Amino acid sequence: MKIPGASKLTPGLYLVAVPIGNARDITLRALDILATADVLAAEDTRSLRRLMEIHGVSLGDRPLVPYHDHNGDRARPRLMADMAAGKSVAYASEAGTPMISDPGFDLMRACVEEGMSATAAPGASAVVTALTLAGLPTDRFLFAGFLPNASGQRKTQLRSLAEVPATLVFYESPKRVAAMLRDAAEVLGDRKAVVCRELTKKFEECLRGTLTSLSESLTGSTVKGEIVVLVARGDSPNISEQDVTTALETALKTMSVRDASDFVSQMYSLPRRPVYQQAMRLGRQD
Repeated sequence: MKIPGASKLTPGLYLVAVPIGNARDITLRALDILATADVLAAEDTRSLRRLMEIHGVSLGDRPLVPYHDHNGDRARPRLMADMAAGKSVAYASEAGTPMISDPGFDLMRACVEEGMSATAAPGASAVVTALTLAGLPTDRFLFAGFLPNASGQRKTQLRSLAEVPATLVFYESPKRVAAMLRDAAEVLGDRKAVVCRELTKKFEECLRGTLTSLSESLTGSTVKGEIVVLVARGDSPNISEQDVTTALETALKTMSVRDASDFVSQMYSLPRRPVYQQAMRLGRQD
């Protein structure tokens, strides 16, 4: 397949987003790059071959290099050498956008360190698709990837996220999702949550409820497919800037700037850094 308007690519790395389920969720630019790059690299070469076949893009005699967590150290020098020799290299994740919970990170970092040209052909992403469908606030969100498998370590990481004033987004295994939701309810409180499954595929499903209700409904059931879990931000009291200023002024009468900012940020459950900066300004005024 030769896409109209396609032209030879300049040397460098092209990070190509591919569909997360529905094969038609690919951009014309991504097909253009896949059709014209000198070298192709993929986290899963079989899935990329299949995608190219569906869209009539011929591999021809071009190399298709496996690049994943288990062989990156061996494959990366070869790809870097190709780019140094003036070739264009297109890299695709198994699904979705490269660099998002994906082994392409080290390849991109190597390009940055070596001053190689790199660009992205954006497209499907499970994180953004889930945020679009969940109905939770999207003005601020934090993608936290996969949580640890062990419950104790999982709770520790969840505690570190408890005060983040944003919608939390996680990837999770269908085998662990019920336990993850149960741990999240214990650590974060029974917040609103959404479990998105098989996004863009035939059996796409979004389950909505609280962390506890979702955990109970999924415990003992057979869950299949790729899963994204979204958790609403925690409730916070309506605290004005004057409230913080007054509390800091009182605390600074008997405490250092550091201790006063720690005290006030904990009292109001606020991020420490902006409170500390305000304490510094008040301290200079005094």
